[in-house]
Amino acid sequence: MKILQLMFLAVLGLSLNAQAQKRSDKAVISTPTIQCEMCKNKIEKMLPRMTDGITSVKVNVKAKTTTVSWLTDRTSLEQIKTAIANIGYDAGDVTAEETAYKRLPTCCKKPEDQGKKP
Repeated sequence: MKILQLMFLAVLGLSLNAQAQKRSDKAVISTPTIQCEMCKNKIEKMLPRMTDGITSVKVNVKAKTTTVSWLTDRTSLEQIKTAIANIGYDAGDVTAEETAYKRLPTCCKKPEDQGKKP
């Protein structure tokens, strides 16, 4: 009987531990430099590839926001913002990486930069 109780406690402990490791979080990040559907598609496609643990990405072009869900044991909000900046877009308090921004198509750049040559 004691062996059965110990086995039950062990299984319960393992299942609780597995649930604790799969905690997720969600945030809405201001992405003020997105301009078009191409920007939306680029972020939604590239972000999960660049950052392990992202479970969903939704970009709202009109609101200029990106909603991201992720597993907390694999990544953090700061890493996600940095990844967005490395794609070429501002993300909250993180400014877009300059060379990545320059590689964006003209339609994806801020209106004041669209007439400038690289």
